[in-house]
Amino acid sequence: MKNQVLRVATGLALICTSVTINTGIANQMVLAKTTNPTKCNIYAYVNVSSGQALNVRTGASTQNKILGQVPVNDTVKVVAVVPNWAKVTNASGGFKGTGWVSLPKLGLSTKGYGTKGVKLYAKTNQNSQVIVRVPPNTSVNLLGCQGGWALVEYKGIKGWLVREDQCGAALTSCS
Repeated sequence: MKNQVLRVATGLALICTSVTINTGIANQMVLAKTTNPTKCNIYAYVNVSSGQALNVRTGASTQNKILGQVPVNDTVKVVAVVPNWAKVTNASGGFKGTGWVSLPKLGLSTKGYGTKGVKLYAKTNQNSQVIVRVPPNTSVNLLGCQGGWALVEYKGIKGWLVREDQCGAALTSCS
């Protein structure tokens, strides 16, 4: 009886492995970074070297197909993030459509013109602790987002920037 159960279990395992490989499910499992991206609604600009463009891909991996490119300094709408990747749409130039780009290649600037700067918060709540003030019109590294909030880094300090204080256009003051 034990040998028969063992043979049936081995046969089922081989069938499942064969189906997984032959249907491409294995590739999807390997390429999948996460099934639950964080939803966002912010704008950012492409922050790559002059003369270069940012690849837009079918998924959040360099293994995914390139759909097109967005030129340096163009603005994109960020609609979701997973670690190190952003799902973008509505590029101001270049690629038209929706796809995934490398998150570290997107940037933001601060607003706060005529003030002492803008606040970075500890959480996505304006009642949370203020970590630091960032001067107006200052470029910050985009690390992630949640809703209309942007997780940014300024001089090694990470914090959340409220939508009203974000400028996602590289070549304008957003005033």
